[in-house]
Amino acid sequence: MRNRVVITGLGVVAPNGVGLDAFTNAIKSGISGIKHDAELERLQFSCQIAGKPKISSELSLQYFTELELRNFNSTGILYGVIAGIDAWKDAGLSLEIQENPDWDSGTIFGTGTSGIDKFRESIYKIDDLQTRRLGSTAVAQTMNSGVSAYLGGKLGLGNQVTTNSSACTTGTESILMAYERIKSGQAKRILAGSTSDSGPYIWGGFDAMKVCTFKHNHEPEKGSRPMSASASGFVPGSGAGAFVIEDLETALARGAKIYAEILGGNINSGGQRGLGTMTAPNPVAVQKCIENAIQNSGISSNDIDAINGHLTATSKDSLEIENWTKALSRSGANFPFINSLKSMVGHCLSAAGSIESVASILQIYDNFIFPNINCEDLNPEITNLIDKSRIPQELIQQEVKIVAKASFGFGDVNGCVIFSKFKN
Repeated sequence: MRNRVVITGLGVVAPNGVGLDAFTNAIKSGISGIKHDAELERLQFSCQIAGKPKISSELSLQYFTELELRNFNSTGILYGVIAGIDAWKDAGLSLEIQENPDWDSGTIFGTGTSGIDKFRESIYKIDDLQTRRLGSTAVAQTMNSGVSAYLGGKLGLGNQVTTNSSACTTGTESILMAYERIKSGQAKRILAGSTSDSGPYIWGGFDAMKVCTFKHNHEPEKGSRPMSASASGFVPGSGAGAFVIEDLETALARGAKIYAEILGGNINSGGQRGLGTMTAPNPVAVQKCIENAIQNSGISSNDIDAINGHLTATSKDSLEIENWTKALSRSGANFPFINSLKSMVGHCLSAAGSIESVASILQIYDNFIFPNINCEDLNPEITNLIDKSRIPQELIQQEVKIVAKASFGFGDVNGCVIFSKFKN
């Protein structure tokens, strides 16, 4: 038996909105969360703008105790716990502490690194012979599974509690891992998602690679330009997205709100063969990932209303569009609508797939297609493949039944998930 799998809760911590209401308003209105970053300027980064969620001390205390925050220095865990608990609440699930764990519920919550600022702090204390001043939570904050461990403890989860890590594909992969576990009957619900630390110690390597834009330090909100002819690299970002992914029968039995259904998807790798490298995707693998996702979902490529692309505002944008046209056998005016959330939030790295999937699901649930910003000068290599009308630059209000969301990460790893409007 194959269980149907649905999404019953959402949580988001994004540069342009913390919480579902603020985030929904931002993506509908084309509001950017990219700001000038004084620390990046002080450190003489080429790119001195970034997408960083605004989290107040008051908000943090709604999710952590004062004791927990005393020696806390992990933005990724902070973002992930906020998004995860918000999704749990949004799904109408209890936060009441029980004697026994919830054996039917688990979490698969991904990250690229954990507590990189805490790790730096620990290194300096050790070098200064202050090892005993590291604090009792240094390990929990810096271990890669820190975010899932915190969520597992706060929610009393007794099923699988783990962290996945696949670069920019992490968030999309976590959704598909949760989907497979529920489909096979090994769990009734999984809190899926991903998070990314913020700050110079996570973004510095990308600046050194010269993949980040340096041309818009004086106009931050115009810096992230996916599909634009004047795109000059991505803007680093951070945050978290979260989903309560649930067995349909269980969701219906408790009268849960259902945002969308997961029809299927695919995860693969280009093996860094052919045109694939550590940092560039193998086009054959990308196309195969999309094709297999569609096949696994039991739909036709013509059923897809919209694509939420990876589209990072680098030279690879036109290649991604070409891969989509080949995988779908659709081009010109017959191509689905396509958008890139990165135009508003930057590239949130390991959190990108989850934050962007929240946006994808909201489009299905609320019947809209959010606009792309900063692409008034569309790349002619892209418009030679698809009609410019398929790249909306204003909000479109219409029914959206099926959205394809894909992520393509460093290491030549790919993920594509198919979301659908729920029909009982």
